[in-house]
Amino acid sequence: VLRYERAIMASLLRRRVGAVGLASAAAAVTAVALGGAADERSALSRHLSQVAQCSASRAWLVPPGPAGNRVVGRTRDGKPVVQRTLQHGSLTVQVLDWGATLSSVLLPDKRGDVGEVTLGFDELTPYTDGTSPYFGCVAGRNANRIAKGRFTLDGEDFALATNNGPNHLHGGDAGFDKKLWFCEAQSETSLTLALISEDGDQGYPGCVLARVTYSLPTPNQLRIEYAAITDEPTLVNLTNHTYWNLKDGGRSNVLNHQVELAADLYTPVDATSIPTGEVRFVKGAMDLRKPVEIGAKIKEADNGMGYDHNFVMRGVFGADGLQPVARVYEPSSGRWMTVRSDQPGVQFYTGNYLDGVKGRGGAPYRRHHGLCLETQKFPDAANKAHFPSTVLRPGEVYHHLTVHEFGASDAAPHGPF
Repeated sequence: VLRYERAIMASLLRRRVGAVGLASAAAAVTAVALGGAADERSALSRHLSQVAQCSASRAWLVPPGPAGNRVVGRTRDGKPVVQRTLQHGSLTVQVLDWGATLSSVLLPDKRGDVGEVTLGFDELTPYTDGTSPYFGCVAGRNANRIAKGRFTLDGEDFALATNNGPNHLHGGDAGFDKKLWFCEAQSETSLTLALISEDGDQGYPGCVLARVTYSLPTPNQLRIEYAAITDEPTLVNLTNHTYWNLKDGGRSNVLNHQVELAADLYTPVDATSIPTGEVRFVKGAMDLRKPVEIGAKIKEADNGMGYDHNFVMRGVFGADGLQPVARVYEPSSGRWMTVRSDQPGVQFYTGNYLDGVKGRGGAPYRRHHGLCLETQKFPDAANKAHFPSTVLRPGEVYHHLTVHEFGASDAAPHGPF
């Protein structure tokens, strides 16, 4: 499959053919790209042709199967948007095609009562009209900030959309969060969405094929896996921007949540939230290596605004290729969440700029009513040569895996995670 995708990208996207061209050429390319049996080649060819034709006609259909899928509205240009439901035991997740958005996560508390643990909206419109502050979306092509929206790659200067003061944030004015992804596959417990981002999209070079797979391998795990390939050197740094509130899904603040980060270092920022380039040892409010209530230190973080910083993971990976990132516990519900990832950093954000936007059930989401744990490469890595690189080149495959594990207990979990 990987060789197949590379051949498609190399042979077709370099020529800038559209989706219709991709559909008509898929069968011819398959036989060269794959060495498998004829029936396998035929099946893959039919699959890509169907996907490409769907993309070309904009016939975004609800696939047969899971009964929880439903059309929840349309984009401004009339395309239907589907909300897709995954379930494994008592864990239920809903995902929108728009922005590949994780729109709902339902979990039991310590009493067995199932409740919402993310911030979101009942209707589609706030996601599509710019109201949503990135609730649950896949942020890209480059998540987080790029200073002044500029970077140099292989000696060529590029200018991106600046949508966060003087800087570029989460892929620009129309990043991956504001695009309609298409469904490649879905089962009761797994969903794969894909997106083609054309050359020049928001100022980025190269055409990128991106994928995200949400899956529930167990009744207490949410696995998010990203992949991307490109036909020209470009930047790729994807993350999920879910706002978590393990108590009540955002009706109250998260200041009583206990948080622990597996990070001895962080990257300080300037007045516009761009890393200065320093990698500093944590201390004071930035030292979250042991469980601490968010409210106990938040007034000392970022001059009282709260946390919005990239923390550097320790790089101690387990047999599964993942390293500990964070653990969160909310005492009244007993719910807890651990995060493990293969990425070098995590942006810990405490909803500092939530301004009372009306969310699910009409609840006003105010400052600190949610927290984000955005696994990632470092912000502004495109302009900091000593940061882990976000450059993706033809022939390479971007990969990112993050696993959330959930539970509930009378006391906070402790020990390794």
